[in-house]
Amino acid sequence: MPDHLITLGHINGVMGVKGWVRVFSHTRPREGIFDYGLWHLSRDGVQVRVAKLEQGRSQGKGLVAKLEGVPDRNAALALVGLEIQVTRDALPLARAGEYYWADLIGLHVVNLAGDDLGRVEYLIDTGSNDVLVTQGQRERLIPLVFEQVVKDVDLAAGTLRVDWDSDF
Repeated sequence: MPDHLITLGHINGVMGVKGWVRVFSHTRPREGIFDYGLWHLSRDGVQVRVAKLEQGRSQGKGLVAKLEGVPDRNAALALVGLEIQVTRDALPLARAGEYYWADLIGLHVVNLAGDDLGRVEYLIDTGSNDVLVTQGQRERLIPLVFEQVVKDVDLAAGTLRVDWDSDF
């Protein structure tokens, strides 16, 4: 299995009888998931198969995709629940001051006073702004708001500096 796989979404259902699957996308815009022609499909961190994207489109309020080698509804049903991943090097380079969530996970978080606030475990999309979930002495939820809260991200050093009180 290739290293550095990044989850872009998952298969959450089927559509019709010709092997189309319903897709939930974490990309922005959500149709961006169709920019990647080779999907690594995994369950619980174990790769099940690699699938080539034949077609993808918006369908109502969701997305649907047709994958090579998935000829019918029964084959599509076997894919429900699988994560859609791509290799990290398939993603475009982030612009200055922008970061992929996957690059922030695992960073050591410290506040301006030098207090250890733990490591970024995962992020939450709340709609208004993303939230860092850190785990250290306790779990913390820290808004991912650059300039106001997040002061510095140093990927090379593996640190993220925030203006956040350790009592929060």
